Amino acid sequence: MGSSPVADNVIFHSGPEKAVLGKTTDNKTLIKESCMETKSEMTDRERSALIRKLLVRISFLPLFIMGFTLLPAGTLNYWEVYLYFCIIFFTMLFAFIYFMRKDPRFLERRSRGTEKVKEQKLFQLLTLPVFIAAFVIPGLDKRFGWSDVPPEVIIATDAFILGGYIIIFMVFRQNSYASRIIEIDQEQKVITTGLYSLIRHPMYIGVLIMYMPTPLALGSYWGLIPMTLLPITLAYRIINEEKVLRENLPGYTEYCQKTRYRLIPYIW
Repeated sequence: MGSSPVADNVIFHSGPEKAVLGKTTDNKTLIKESCMETKSEMTDRERSALIRKLLVRISFLPLFIMGFTLLPAGTLNYWEVYLYFCIIFFTMLFAFIYFMRKDPRFLERRSRGTEKVKEQKLFQLLTLPVFIAAFVIPGLDKRFGWSDVPPEVIIATDAFILGGYIIIFMVFRQNSYASRIIEIDQEQKVITTGLYSLIRHPMYIGVLIMYMPTPLALGSYWGLIPMTLLPITLAYRIINEEKVLRENLPGYTEYCQKTRYRLIPYIW
């Protein structure tokens, strides 16, 4: 997703779903993949370097939350932040341990963050202030008491956010080449089964479920206002991404004809 420590850390959350471009073994056939069990290997040196890189990224998460939520709130007495942080941190830690054991190359691909396509650079630029506002406004809301969100609503929202990450994790397990950026990989294949048989961008559904209600989980109604822009920017990203995929990934056009809906069945 956009460039923020929280968004970037959707393993590394977010970000968003970037199917990688590459060659199939048969350019005339739409390759169907079941749940991918990639057993990618790394040297000890590569593994150590990757672990250090990801741990540095994880370390920015509490700094981001402190700088963009606790400081605007002007208080440490903010239980909603700590509950949200625990959900994000422990799901991220679980995914980190799981993929370091099962598919470290996937984590390496997810750690790349510099877009090469100008339209996707624009997407990152547009979403950055949206994500920052999603944390700053709840902090200000806490300071000035604008909202009074019931605790049970906050807890239910956190459970909803956890459900969004579960969807993202399922996509990661199925598609080892779900990079955060558009790039070419010679071994990439079109995934057509599982969640990909229902919609073409299942990870983005998880992203919306996970990020749109974030201000509510932090106790703010007003913070939801900038998050209404997220589906719009995400639609822009999807349209551009599919244009590139159709032009460069053999079999993707046929896949689009078979799986009609991009994000929401029977709607879009």
